[in-house]
Amino acid sequence: MELEEFTRSNAPEEGGTGFQKENARLLDVPVDGTVMVKAGTMIAYTGEMTFTGKSSAEGGITGFVKEAVSGEGTPVMEAEGSGHLYVADQGKKVQVLDLDADESISVNGNDVLAFESRIDYEINTIGSLSGAAAGGLTNVYLSGPGQVALTTHGDPLVMTPPVYTDPDATVAWSTNLSPSIATNKTIEIGQTSGEGMQMEFTGSEGFVVVQPHEEGGQTHGQ
Repeated sequence: MELEEFTRSNAPEEGGTGFQKENARLLDVPVDGTVMVKAGTMIAYTGEMTFTGKSSAEGGITGFVKEAVSGEGTPVMEAEGSGHLYVADQGKKVQVLDLDADESISVNGNDVLAFESRIDYEINTIGSLSGAAAGGLTNVYLSGPGQVALTTHGDPLVMTPPVYTDPDATVAWSTNLSPSIATNKTIEIGQTSGEGMQMEFTGSEGFVVVQPHEEGGQTHGQ
């Protein structure tokens, strides 16, 4: 490939409004005001922009952490200004969702990439997940209207309950569901395996998003 062709074929897409995927793993966020993005995911930007870290353990706009479970902060930052912000997270695939005013989703804190500042959000931990057994799982409730960008290792699989999932492979779920922890006694006896603990989603409505990768598998002794 000639240099001119390389630069032309990999240049940012022009035009468009809202969150735009430059490719499967890179998101272009047009900024005219403020937007929230996961800290450490900015790879480039154009125009004038400032970044303010948000790492309080409190909810609302002041914080987005999983310290309550694992002691490891996962902060977001507020980008303010005018221009284009390009974000990516460890080569994971980007999924862009448009939430209506009556729509919401609960997302694993590791898998939130960006969301518009008009999105309401609340940070929680799963009550029955505790200590190392939880893998530091914090879920973020995101309520529309507005755009949200998630990341997944590979292509996601969307399932309907009832279903059991590995906490480290669970990306998101509909907010009408309240997962609990189930223990597989058969695997637990005489073995050490992440499959000894699962998230249990009951009911007949809603959805659960999983990915073909266990993001924090080491926390389960794998």
